[in-house]
Amino acid sequence: MSFAGVLAVFVVIAAIVLVVKGWDVRLVLLVAALIIATAAGDVPLVLREFLATFSNEKFVIPICTAMGFAYVLKHTGCERHLVLLLVKPLRHVRGLLIPGVIGVGFLVNIPLVSQTSTAVCLGAVVVPLMRAAGYSMATIGACLLLGASVGGELLNPGAPELLTVFKETGVPTTVQAGKYLPPLVFTQLVVSGLVFWALSVWWERSAKAEPLPPAPSPKKGGGEREEGSPSEAASASEPSPSPPPFLGEGAGGRGSSEPERINLLKALVPLVPLVLLFAAAPPFNFITIPDSWVIAKQPDGSRNPAYSSRLIGLAMMIGVLVAAVVTPNKARDCVKEFFSGAGYGFANIVSLIVIATCFGKAIEAAGLAKALGSLIAQVPDLMQPLAALVPLAFAAVCGSGMASTQSLYGFFHGPAVALGLDPVAIGSMVSLGSATGRTMSPVAAVTLMCAMLTGTNPFTLAKRVAVPLLVGITVVILLRLAGLLNPI
Repeated sequence: MSFAGVLAVFVVIAAIVLVVKGWDVRLVLLVAALIIATAAGDVPLVLREFLATFSNEKFVIPICTAMGFAYVLKHTGCERHLVLLLVKPLRHVRGLLIPGVIGVGFLVNIPLVSQTSTAVCLGAVVVPLMRAAGYSMATIGACLLLGASVGGELLNPGAPELLTVFKETGVPTTVQAGKYLPPLVFTQLVVSGLVFWALSVWWERSAKAEPLPPAPSPKKGGGEREEGSPSEAASASEPSPSPPPFLGEGAGGRGSSEPERINLLKALVPLVPLVLLFAAAPPFNFITIPDSWVIAKQPDGSRNPAYSSRLIGLAMMIGVLVAAVVTPNKARDCVKEFFSGAGYGFANIVSLIVIATCFGKAIEAAGLAKALGSLIAQVPDLMQPLAALVPLAFAAVCGSGMASTQSLYGFFHGPAVALGLDPVAIGSMVSLGSATGRTMSPVAAVTLMCAMLTGTNPFTLAKRVAVPLLVGITVVILLRLAGLLNPI
């Protein structure tokens, strides 16, 4: 290994230590990228990648519009009605609360994309419900964490991880979300959920009675913290999650012992963009969105490559319009909330992708990606385990699934093509491994949020979900090696 490669290893270790200590993950990865690129003699590579990704509409449009839509859903209350609708069957079946809540969190995370937003809107309903059923706060917090972060967003075509794979392969995100990821994601969900359910029985039997923690004080500010460093998630100087003061309230979530009335129309609004995207994509093709609605065709008459990413943006904008129509009393501020969410998406998600891309390019220039490719070429059976476990480890340290996927997918794309493997299928493993690592990370924003919502320690929650997640990803790897989790 060259000097740049050896130095890169030490820089990566130092970066991991700094991130664990609470340093901003963007600052750490950018400085690390510049140091490694300097040693490799190619600093311009990092600078070019920064500028190119910063202005890349394949990331900016889908992510910013998706987060804008999420803000509008929160503003109009549509996300809350979706949660209430999904939780309603669980109110009278205590024994199914744990798998039910995990499943509800998973389903809500599909249209919301943001794990933190999912945890907040789910917690307002689920925490009092599970507390009234006698579950400990640690079990409730871990249940929220697993459901909100296990990988539901990977079934949304607007997920950043899918956009990373799309950038390298050109395979539309709708195809990834509908064909490649479901077998992996649902296997992980079922296995980890069942293991968690079994462990929760032991936890509850051995748990001592614990007092109900005081309700957290609401903070001003409309943004939610997503993936990033712990200092970001806990900072009071910037917008942070503002969980409602629901602890100690009834299951209705508004201080009443009666469940809140569900508005079915509002509950269906979060699904509008998903329905549109899947209806307009193969294999369904139920509707056709004219190219002229999103971007003009190329001079030779072929479809512009930017069509797919802009189509995602159009679907999210239609979702915003529907939300405004369904909630006319909230309509006047919907556009304002949309752009607030778009700004949040750029500042907290696109920025991570930009820096992670620079970091990945620097690592590649130092020769580490080539060394990994040589190892896989010598032992091809290592491809599937490494594609899942290396991103898992990185995401567990930095707390960001999207940063892990963006940094590391390129390391596996080339070797996959060289071995004749489907690079999209490998990308699905990288994405799932990243989501798994994020979920068991004590410094992930969603973990910190679940801990705050339940008055528990984030390390306690991370430890409780770690074993189920590791068992789940192990089963996924073994089944993939056996050829049993092929794309649908």
